[in-house]
Amino acid sequence: MDDYTLVTGASDGIGRALARIAAKRGRNVILTARSKDKLTQLAEELKAAHDVEAIVIPTDLSQPGEAARLWSEASDGRRIEILINNAGLGRNGPFAEGEWAREERSMAVNMTALTVLMKQAVPHMIGHGDGRILNVASVAGFLPGPNMAVYHATKAYVLSLSEAVAEELRGTKVSVTALCPSATKSNFFNDAGMHDIMVVNSGMVANADKVAMAGWNAMVARQRIVVPGAPNAILAALPRITPRAVVTRIAAKFLS
Repeated sequence: MDDYTLVTGASDGIGRALARIAAKRGRNVILTARSKDKLTQLAEELKAAHDVEAIVIPTDLSQPGEAARLWSEASDGRRIEILINNAGLGRNGPFAEGEWAREERSMAVNMTALTVLMKQAVPHMIGHGDGRILNVASVAGFLPGPNMAVYHATKAYVLSLSEAVAEELRGTKVSVTALCPSATKSNFFNDAGMHDIMVVNSGMVANADKVAMAGWNAMVARQRIVVPGAPNAILAALPRITPRAVVTRIAAKFLS
């Protein structure tokens, strides 16, 4: 049975960069996102450049049952050695405004789908005696985010879940790593309506390739948390040394 790396949100940004890293290291990849065309183009690129198998499974993880379907199809006759939970949605704007449907889809992708895939992956990897899970959380998971309240809350969930399951798996050869970058260049900003906010226009947007490499290296080393970049590490530590009301006001300035 061949080994595979399953990457969600593989059509753009960090997910695409992680898929390229995996293929460059000779690993077969399973690519999933909503855009079949982008996935197919990436799959052809990876096959041609690295002579690996690249399987495309278009999936809308915001829809009920799709995460379970994805896992069933991806793992049919295959060993998933690495699971990369990268897919994510968000919305910028006051909590009182905007559609509930958008918030619901964000929670479905960022929390429910990620948890379903982990729930399947952990026993699968334990059964095979080895495995790694990389959850793309965010530095947002360390602090409340006015104007992106639901997104920050979902990433706090991802961070907490990752740490807890990592501890449960201590002593096994299965590990969980939470990658916590700051804002990273991708189509996420277009999708979330974040063109005009301070954090996007401040020059603080990270390079997806560099973030992906930091996450990959931490996952290989079986680290539990990685926060790329010294300024982001300081930001992640801020809630521990500063009153949360002050931290929340600071975050509000960056997200407005």
